[in-house]
Amino acid sequence: MQFEITKEYIEKIQQLITEGKNETLQHLLEEVHYADVAELITELETDEAIYLIKLLENDVSSDVIAELDEDDRENILKGLSSKEIAEELDELDTDDAADIIGELSEKQKEEVIAHLDDVEHAKEIVELLRYDEDTAGGLMAKELVKVNENWNVLTCVKEMRAQAEEVTRVHSIYVVDDNDILKGRLSLKDLLTTSTRSPITDVFIKNVDSVNVHEAADEVAKIMQKYDLEAIPVVDEIGRLVGRITIDDIVDVIKEEAEKDYQMAAGISKDVEADDTILELTKARLPWLVLALFGGFVSVSILGGFSEAMDNYPVLFFFTPLIAAMAGNVGVQSSAIIVQGLANDSLRGSLFKRLIKEVLQSLLNGFVLAALLMSAGMFFLGFQFKVGLTVAISLISVIIIASIIGTFVPIILDKRGIDPALATGPFITTSNDIFGILIYFLIAKLILGF
Repeated sequence: MQFEITKEYIEKIQQLITEGKNETLQHLLEEVHYADVAELITELETDEAIYLIKLLENDVSSDVIAELDEDDRENILKGLSSKEIAEELDELDTDDAADIIGELSEKQKEEVIAHLDDVEHAKEIVELLRYDEDTAGGLMAKELVKVNENWNVLTCVKEMRAQAEEVTRVHSIYVVDDNDILKGRLSLKDLLTTSTRSPITDVFIKNVDSVNVHEAADEVAKIMQKYDLEAIPVVDEIGRLVGRITIDDIVDVIKEEAEKDYQMAAGISKDVEADDTILELTKARLPWLVLALFGGFVSVSILGGFSEAMDNYPVLFFFTPLIAAMAGNVGVQSSAIIVQGLANDSLRGSLFKRLIKEVLQSLLNGFVLAALLMSAGMFFLGFQFKVGLTVAISLISVIIIASIIGTFVPIILDKRGIDPALATGPFITTSNDIFGILIYFLIAKLILGF
């Protein structure tokens, strides 16, 4: 049964903190998963959260701190001394510890690192801090199990037992040479079913997927997704094994990318949260709103250029929002499919074939929608055949153009190294609104002759 944090539970914890009943608190939380404790902490006042962190055992509180989002963690760490932070980090894997230290000021980084008890642990954290956080090096952990290709099975088992004490989860056993060059991986099943005297060279699997320390995080995610990997080794420029990336880190990358793309598609240019300041939220939203305002101004200017059509055929005015909306909707649909394909690395085939496919499906959609619109307009609104024909042809044309724009703008942006998610938001909607209105009145002028 899933643990649930209720209002009553939170009030009970707060009361125990106020009364200083530490033993009761410890007993109440000892069976609670650290992720649930982290959720609980986000519901408490900062001083209460810090009190709880200091009360918990370091092996639990360190996991809780790592589980918190950056803003909550920042508030907690402000209430802890450099020595207290170091005590928490001593219990964490190097990748989590490096992530937390990376959020501190330069001065506090040095103080925390100086207070770390395990010198080797400190060295590994410092090494990880050298890598960009959006690369394989920034994601990897130094904790792993590796064996030498020159050992036999018995020696490997002895070494693995010693190494596994420092590793939270053993996903894979990696094989290296005397220079730590990655040679392959070892199957636990093969290890258990092979004679203890057998050399590892007869057992290990030589083909192993790996990534370079400088590989982009999103590329690592694609590789692990493609090959269904729970962990992947990381090598340096000369092929030496330097760390591993596990699936939990990749899930975080995928989540962050999805959130960023979602915000970008909604016209938010920066990574923001709902509880950010008004100024931060305004800075994130305003650029795209300015673009939408500019697009609206262009649309109004186009309408002004066809004032004669309004005088002679005022019914055209009532269909202007419909045409513009359909253009924006179709463009967003097309761009969303392409952006998804680019993100999943599943977009293949020639551009010409994709163009033909988009035109054909747009024609089909356009004819169906135009027939419905023309029929409804003539039977229920009673407008002339020429007006109905104008609206119908305009709708088909707009759908085709919007579909092509929505398909190829993300591809062009991607080829130029720009995030294609830009094409799923106000950019594509605004541009298609403008094209839609322009095409609508050009076709109307051609058919109606004003």
